[in-house]
Amino acid sequence: MTNSPQSLIKNPKSILNAAVIVAALGYFVDIYDLLLFGIVRTDSLNDLGITGDAVRNQGEYLISMQMFGMLFGGILWGILGDKKGRISVLFGSILLYSVANIANGMVTTVDGYAFWRLIAGIGLAGELGAGITLVAESLPKEKRGYGTMIVASVGVSGAVAAYLVYQIFQDWRLCYYAGGGLGILLLFLRISIHESGMFKQVLQSDEKKGDFLSLFTSSKRFYKYLQCILIGVPLWFLVGVLITFSPEFAKALGVEHAETIVAGKAIAFCYAGLVFGDIASGLFSQWLKSRKKIMCLFLVFNLIMVFVYLNAFGISASTFYLLCFTMGISVGYWVLFVTIAAEQFGTNIRATVTTTVPNFVRGSLPLIILIYSFFRDRIFEGDILKAGMIVGSILSIGSLLALWKLKETFHVDLDYTENQQ
Repeated sequence: MTNSPQSLIKNPKSILNAAVIVAALGYFVDIYDLLLFGIVRTDSLNDLGITGDAVRNQGEYLISMQMFGMLFGGILWGILGDKKGRISVLFGSILLYSVANIANGMVTTVDGYAFWRLIAGIGLAGELGAGITLVAESLPKEKRGYGTMIVASVGVSGAVAAYLVYQIFQDWRLCYYAGGGLGILLLFLRISIHESGMFKQVLQSDEKKGDFLSLFTSSKRFYKYLQCILIGVPLWFLVGVLITFSPEFAKALGVEHAETIVAGKAIAFCYAGLVFGDIASGLFSQWLKSRKKIMCLFLVFNLIMVFVYLNAFGISASTFYLLCFTMGISVGYWVLFVTIAAEQFGTNIRATVTTTVPNFVRGSLPLIILIYSFFRDRIFEGDILKAGMIVGSILSIGSLLALWKLKETFHVDLDYTENQQ
């Protein structure tokens, strides 16, 4: 007898159970909001009376506020996830960034905008880590890779949705309202999700839970934590620098009609590719029963695409966007990166790790830009193409070395604490 879709959703061992669906939809709205600001930044600031160079300066200020919120929120939600539960953090973060989304659509001053970007950043920091932790602990080890693949691939498509919604409405306030409304609707699904059984067992034990500082008191634990962060950094360089500043790179490459290249469209193409990459990396890791092998292949693929992108002289605008799409595929290891982090640590600090690691990777962008600026301005005298290739190479080599030292976790049972290792 075949199971109905309803019974599959209610079955906690099904790949398409309620936890997977809600985590995926929550991450969809998360990415929607995370990338929406970059898409509506200029129009929203112009509407608030900001023009000229002040748009760039105020935009950097707002992004910094959002990033600070994400760094703080990553630690906050991670600790709460191990102390109070994965579901509490999952829906708490969804509620916070949904309210912040709606409030962003109501702002009338830059300072008000900055405050709500800060609150949005705090909210956005918690959803992915809590969702991935809950899914990884809820599914059998043979299936958890499929579950996290669904969460990541559905989630990153939120960036494409943000671009399309803005193209349809052409109103930055309505775009924020739409994201907030979607998040509020997700809260009604809370009753269909059960807490992780592994967390319930640890909650009843005397194990210390959510101890963020314990990641730094043991050299073995610290290096493993650092390695989990390093393997994700090349992705954020590609998205945060090469794609975000795609108009400048298109001009340096002599792309035909380079003046028509729009960062928002490049981001949408990149994240569309990321959806395919996440699906591919997730499926390949399941078929080969290895996280590390597929992660290694994608890291090498990513480095190759960095060099292809930065040497694509004289191509057409349409080919340039196709290249952005392919680059997105090359960083489709995001699902493996977060899954590996979840599988490396015990249940008593798993949510802390899985929530802080991706946020520290995102938070590494200012340092990445600083290193990139050093090579661009001091070493290559303004040559953004050579600087991009050098920084891309350094980050990729670092991530490959970090991956090499990590243990394979595909077959690892997650029902353990750090003291039991």
